[in-house]
Amino acid sequence: MTTPIIPDPIHAGIARGWKIVDGATLAQDRTLEADVVIVGSGAGGGVTAEILARSGLSVIVVEEGALKSSSDFKMREAEAYPTLYQESAARKTADKSINIFQGRTVGGSTTVNWTSSFRTPAATLDWWRRHYALPDATPEAMAPWFAMMEARLHIGDWAGAPNENNDILRRGAGALGIPTGLIRRNVNGCWNLGYCGMGCPTNAKQSMLVTTIPAALEQGALLVTRVRADRFVFQGERADELLCQALDAAGIHPNGRSVRLRARHYVVAGGAINSPALLLRSQAPDPSGQLGKRSFLHPTLVSAAFFPQRVEAWAGAPQTVYSDHFLAGPVDGPIGYKLEAPPMHPLLVATTMTGFGAAHAQMMRDYPHMHGMLALLRDGFHASAPGGTVRLRGDGSPELDYPLTDYLWDGARRALLTMAEIQFAAGAASVQPAHEMAQRYTSWSAAKAAILGLPQGPQLTRVVSAHVMGGCAMSGDERLGVVAPDGRYRGLSNLSVHDGSLFPTSLGANPQLSIYGLTAKLASGLATTLTGKPAARV
Repeated sequence: MTTPIIPDPIHAGIARGWKIVDGATLAQDRTLEADVVIVGSGAGGGVTAEILARSGLSVIVVEEGALKSSSDFKMREAEAYPTLYQESAARKTADKSINIFQGRTVGGSTTVNWTSSFRTPAATLDWWRRHYALPDATPEAMAPWFAMMEARLHIGDWAGAPNENNDILRRGAGALGIPTGLIRRNVNGCWNLGYCGMGCPTNAKQSMLVTTIPAALEQGALLVTRVRADRFVFQGERADELLCQALDAAGIHPNGRSVRLRARHYVVAGGAINSPALLLRSQAPDPSGQLGKRSFLHPTLVSAAFFPQRVEAWAGAPQTVYSDHFLAGPVDGPIGYKLEAPPMHPLLVATTMTGFGAAHAQMMRDYPHMHGMLALLRDGFHASAPGGTVRLRGDGSPELDYPLTDYLWDGARRALLTMAEIQFAAGAASVQPAHEMAQRYTSWSAAKAAILGLPQGPQLTRVVSAHVMGGCAMSGDERLGVVAPDGRYRGLSNLSVHDGSLFPTSLGANPQLSIYGLTAKLASGLATTLTGKPAARV
C-alpha cells in the first residue's frame, strides 16, 4: 500500500508568488505600508484579513510566530509545543496555578485547536445585551454571520462515530440521565487521526492557516512572520505607526532588526493576552480603566479514569461529545460547567496529571486504558468571578494574574464529583482526579467521600485552560468597555480590536466560532467604512 501524497498549499502558494517577509531572515530594517495592518493571524486576524483583502484593501498581517505547513506537522508533541504554542505550551498565570494553551504560529490557536465549533450560547448573548449595552447580541442578529463562517470553514456535524474516549462520556452520562450532544467540527476530509493539537498533517482542519490567510495572500496581502509587535506610536487620537521587532530563527529573541508598519487603519487581533498587552505597552487611552481587566479563561478541571478495555484516547477525532447539562442554571447563580472529553497524548498527560515516582510511572503504564474528561467553568457572570488582569512584566512581556475565588473552587469541587460519577457509571475500574492529594479510587462512594474532603486551592487542584477571552471588552457603555460595538477602540479613530479579547464575559463554549462570527461582522463593517462599498463576502 503506497502512502498518499498530501499537497502542501502553503508551499504551492509561495511558489506562485505570495508576498511573505520572514523577520528572521532580514538583513536590514524595513518600513512597510498598507491600507490596513492586522496584528495576529488567528481566528480574528485571519477572518479580518480575508474580508478586507477581498474588499480591495491592501493588507499587511504581522505574526509573531513562524509560518508552518502540513509538511512540518509530524504528529510529535516534542516538536509541536515549542514551535506552535505560546511559551512552548507552558504559559501560566502569574501564580503558576493555571496552565494556558495558546497558539503562536500563522493561524494562531486555530492551527492547533481541537476543531470544536459552537455558536455563542443564547444565555451569554442575552447577558451581553442586557448588561453591556450590545443590542446586536442576539442569536437572530448573529445567525447570518455564524452561518457565513460555518459555510466558509466547513463547520458541520461529525459523521464518524465517537472514539472510545468520547463515547465513555456519552455512555456514562446516559446511564445517569444526563443529556449529551455531538460537537460540530471545522474539518473537510478529516482522516480521524486525533493529532489536531500538533497541527493538521493532512490540511483537513479548516484553520486560518489553510483558509483565510491563503485567501488574503491570493488577493495580494503581505504576511510578515517572526516579527513581534512592540508598540504603537500615537499622534493625537490616531495611531501613526506600529513599531515591531524582528525575531531570531527560533522566534523568541529579537535579532536586532526593526520593522515599522504604517497604515490608514490598524486592527489588533493578537489574542486575549497579547492584544491588551500591546495596547498597554503603547500607553493607549484608557479612561474607563478597563484595559486588560476582566480577562477570562474557562478554568478547566481534569478527571482521569482507567477502564478494563483499551481506550487509546490519543486516536480518533479529539472532541465529539459534550454536555451542557450543568450550564442550565442561571448564568449568575452557582458557577456552571461544560463537559468534554479531550485527546490524551503522552506528554500532555504526563505533565498535566499529578503525582510522581512509582505512582506516576504506573499511571503512564496504564495510559492506553486511560480516559480523560474536562469541566470548563463558565466565569464572568458573578461578582465572585471577575476574571483576571493582563499586566506587563519588567521586560514588557505579558502575564495574566488570575485569582481563583471560593466561588470558583466550589464549582471545581462539584465538577470533579460530576466527572467521577459519570466515569464510574461508564464502567471505570478506578478514577483519579487531577489533584495533588487525590489517589486512584476504585468506587464511586470512595471517590465521592474523598473529593468532598479534598482542599481546593492553587497548586493543589490542577487547573488548565485553552480558552482566553476578554481584556479589551466591547460595550455600548463607555464605562464598561474599551471597545465600541463596531470594534473601534475608544479614543483612537483608526484602531480596531477583532479577537476574543472583545468578549465582556467568558462564553460557556469553545470560542473559535464566536470569534469567527463576531469578527466577520466587524470586519465587514470596517471594509464598508474604509472603501465606501459593501464588503466582500467570503
